This record gives sequence, structure tokens and C-alpha cells, in this order.
Amino acid sequence: MTDVKSRPAKGTPSPLRVRLARAAGASAAVLVLATAGGGAWFYWHLDHNISTFDADGIAPSRPPAAAPAPGGGRPVNVLVLGSDTRDNGNDSLAGGEGGVGNSDTAMLLHIYGDHRHAVGVSIPRDTLVTIPPCKLSNGKWTTPHANQMFNSAFTIGEYPQGNPACTQNTVEALTGLRVDHTVVVDFKGFAAMTEAVHGVDVCVPNDVDSYGIKLAKGRQTVSGQQALDYVRARHGFGDGSDIGRMKRQQAFLSSLIKKVQGEGLNPATLLPLADAATKSLTVDPDLGTAMKLADFAQSLQNIKLKDISFVTVPWRYSGERVALVHPDAEQLWNLLRQDDTLDGHSTGQLAASPSSATSASASPAASPSSAPTADLPVTVLNGSRTGGLGKQAADALRAKGYQNVTLGPDATGRRTTLIGYAADQQGAAEQLAQYFPGAELRADASADGVTVTLGRDYAPDDTASAAPSALPTAIPTTIAENTRSADSDLCSDLSFG
Repeated sequence: MTDVKSRPAKGTPSPLRVRLARAAGASAAVLVLATAGGGAWFYWHLDHNISTFDADGIAPSRPPAAAPAPGGGRPVNVLVLGSDTRDNGNDSLAGGEGGVGNSDTAMLLHIYGDHRHAVGVSIPRDTLVTIPPCKLSNGKWTTPHANQMFNSAFTIGEYPQGNPACTQNTVEALTGLRVDHTVVVDFKGFAAMTEAVHGVDVCVPNDVDSYGIKLAKGRQTVSGQQALDYVRARHGFGDGSDIGRMKRQQAFLSSLIKKVQGEGLNPATLLPLADAATKSLTVDPDLGTAMKLADFAQSLQNIKLKDISFVTVPWRYSGERVALVHPDAEQLWNLLRQDDTLDGHSTGQLAASPSSATSASASPAASPSSAPTADLPVTVLNGSRTGGLGKQAADALRAKGYQNVTLGPDATGRRTTLIGYAADQQGAAEQLAQYFPGAELRADASADGVTVTLGRDYAPDDTASAAPSALPTAIPTTIAENTRSADSDLCSDLSFG
């Protein structure tokens, strides 16, 4: 029983309410992940809103967790997925048949170690990638499949609510970044959140009347069905592509962040928003309670609108699909692995002083291991159980600038590629790992150089053969000219083609 003496005076917000409300104020920076509460009942209610997915489907071999930044904080990566499933009443908003949906919206949110900057990286749904081993409902794991559409990972196993773990595995294999949290939002949840904040300001670049979606040109406030139509529509804008749709999604999220941050600690907005947000979320177990969400979001409350940016991973059309542009995509992932902003600066340098920021800009994104070392001893072992794959990998590395490559004997079968390195070769091993997305890195005191033991996740057509011999030191235009600050004008850069 609650001790009456311990309760706050009438009219004074409870510590729990203040804590959750502050978290909700910060939540827009993580796409409204936070919650707001007004007492034990509401906290209990929010807990029962949240759904979690089975963490057993997350790959056992993963990229290492990010190291703390110079300022002491640790970078955090959050994968945000929008499910287009028509089940559970979602068909009333979008039509179509029921069943497992795709993750037609995917954004990797990188929260920098200073917890004052963040960047959202949009991944086109049609991007051709290798889908690594993923767990099926019968407990078995699939084999890797190259040249698959990115959004199909969500359907592996045909789980009723999709397979977020498989999409997370795919992102980790693609980027070499460890995904700390994964969040899935459906149509109903998205619409409810926009209504909870009483609408979001948007700009429609032209009149749209296509595929049942009608939008009028100009600045306006949208919520519910209209808001969903704005972020879902492809046809009627530019070339009708997913690329243009992502531009509007980035602008919409910027506006939503601005709206939520502008509300401050207003319970009239935050409590309905917390209820709507938690009802709409399927999350990993580490975010599976209202308090866990609140603690996480509260750590982000110092991120300001101007310090949030969005970018689409460098891409090009490949027939009707999308292929990544190399080496530009690798450089984007490398910037995030180094916890550098998209202009090549360290957030620690930006926070220190103008002079340190200036010195950093002299050599953006430069790294001691930015180019392969021709005489680095690299031994390739084939543990994939696919004959001839070791030779293919060795030949691909030679083509990329590694000249001292030795093909060793077949190794014991492995699911995931392993890169072992001598104590003084960590930088070289990390550079080599860009050609083997998702590989495990492990120090080996007895090693001479670097040893690559191929696993069943290795797909030469989508990894080593496509990668370049070195990452350039200049920021590619596909990144520099494709970055949107969250405080940009609503009407700028809203379509493609």
C-alpha cells in the first residue's frame, strides 16, 4: 500500500510523471519513442500497450557494440521500421488484403556519443542486398540470399507481425553497425500519433489525385488518414518512386519533432501521445516497458532540432530496383562507425571549440585505415562449405588492392565470417571488414597479419566484388548534397525526378 505521506502535495507533478513527461518531450528525436505518465495506473497501462518481438531471432554473431565517444557517451543505433501490414484493422486506412506486411519504411537512427546530435539514414525498400541467416518459426535458420529486396527481410518466416529481427540482422550485415534497438510502427499507430499531437505541418508540392490519395498543393496541417496518405503516397509526385516518398517522410519527421519539442511538458498533448505511441509499437525486449522507453528517451532530451539531420543511403537505379553506390555507401557507414557527422567532423571536436572543428574539416572522414595496405598479410580460409568460395574471396581482395593474400585450407563450417587479427592490426582488420558486412572481428595473439574465415553469410556478388580498393577522404556528393537538416524549410526538396 502506498504511504500517503510520501505522495506529492496536491498540484505537484509526481516524480514518475515528471520523469516520463520529460522523456516524452525528448521522444521526437527518436520518432516519438518516449512515453508520458500521470501515475501508477497510467504507467501500468502503458506497459500493457507495448508489444515486443522475440530476441532469439537476432543473429548470434554481430558487429561489436560502439565504444564510448571521447566525451564519455556511447553512440546508439535505433532501427525504425514502418510495417504496411493490413491486419489488425490497418486495412481501413490503406486498403488491400491482410497478411504479413513489408517494411516499406526503414530508417537507421544514429544517436551520436555526445547525445546532442542524431542522423536518420533512410534505406530504400527496393535496395538489393544480401539477407543473412534468419530464424524461421520452426526454429531453423535460413541460408544467406544475395540480391534480394531489402523490405522482403521483414517477411522471412511469415510471422503474423513480421520478422523485425531478420531486418535487424540484414541492416547489421549491410552496415557493420550494431543495432541497439529496433522499433516497428504500423499504419494505425502512425495515424493515432499524428492525431494525438493535433496534426503536423507539411508542404504538398503539387495537387495529388492518384490511387485513392487526394492531397491539395501547399502548406497545411495533416493528421490521421491525411498524414498517412502524405507519407505513403508515391504516385503523383515526381517520378513516383520510393526515393521521393522518403524525402517527404524525412520532412514529415522533422516537422513532427518540431511539434513535439514545441509542446514542452504539456500533459494535454503528451499523455495522449504516450498512449498512442506505445499502442503502436513493437520493440526489442530491451525497450519493452514504459520505464525502459522513458529512460532511453530521457537520455536524448538535449538533442535540438538543428542538430538532427536525415540522409538517404547513396543509391542508383538498377533496372526496376535500387543498388547501392560504392564506395559512397561504405563511407557513410564508416562515418557512423567512427561517430563522425555527415560532414566528416567528430561531435567531440564540434563541442570542444571552433578551432578544433576547423582543424577537423581539413581532412574530413580521414582515417588511418582508409586505404588497404598492399603488403598486409591476409589469409583466406573457406568455412562456408561452398566449394571455390575461398578462391573467389581471395581474388576479389587482390582486385581491391590487397596483394599479399594467401588461400589457406578449408576450415570448420561457420555461419558468420570471422576476421582474426594480430594486436597491432586492428585498424587494418576494421578496414578489411567493409568487404565482409556483418563479420565478427576478434583479436588473436598468435596471428600474423589478418585471417578471414568465410562463413555461410558470405555473398561475393553483393559484398567484396562490389567494394572499392579504398575509401576516399572527401565526402561524396551523394552524401553532402543529399543531407536534410531537420530545421530545413518544409517545402524544400520534397520529390525526386
